[in-house]
Amino acid sequence: MPGYRKTADLPQVIPVFPLDGALLLPGGDLPLQIFEPRYLNMIDDVMAGDRIIGMIQTRPGGDRARPLLAEVGCAGRITSYAETSDGRYLITLTGVCRFHAGEELAIRTPYRQVKADYTPYEADLGSDDEVQQVQPHARTLFAKALKRYLNRRELDIDWDTASNAPLEALVNSLAMGLPFDPAEKQALLEAPDLTGRFEALATLLEIDSLEDGDDDTHSMQ
Repeated sequence: MPGYRKTADLPQVIPVFPLDGALLLPGGDLPLQIFEPRYLNMIDDVMAGDRIIGMIQTRPGGDRARPLLAEVGCAGRITSYAETSDGRYLITLTGVCRFHAGEELAIRTPYRQVKADYTPYEADLGSDDEVQQVQPHARTLFAKALKRYLNRRELDIDWDTASNAPLEALVNSLAMGLPFDPAEKQALLEAPDLTGRFEALATLLEIDSLEDGDDDTHSMQ
């Protein structure tokens, strides 16, 4: 990701794309299909600039046309872009840094823009190896809870790939990809660091698996 070594390198005002249930994490890739005119307009504008968009969920309150925004989102850079014959945009956002959504600007663009405070999440721009210190026993329990979760939903993953993946990549891809509800997604986003996200994800999987008696375990050590 070019040039983002400190929070000052990031735009301080960013357009936001409110989308409940969609989670973007630093370093993760989120494919999106854009078709609403206001967001087509947003993509046109950011492609002519720094390509940064803030993914954010909503919270209760406001009105249907303009719901309140969650306090924390994640800024991503458009790293893949294509246009279909019927005018849709197919993009991939790569997560750069989380942000605290500050003041919303009173502007005339059809999409919303906020002042973004990245300061609490500056560590997102660096390397955080703390999650690699998770004990093998914890990974084994995590794998067991994950298998139960997937079995209950008749989902599957490539266990060989999962076993060999760096824990950071595994945790982030599962947090982004599994069908948690918006509040759970927000909790994963707001976990203070990768270790916290691992623990939050493990807790969600364990809670879900309490009613399942399947004891088969795949090792991720």
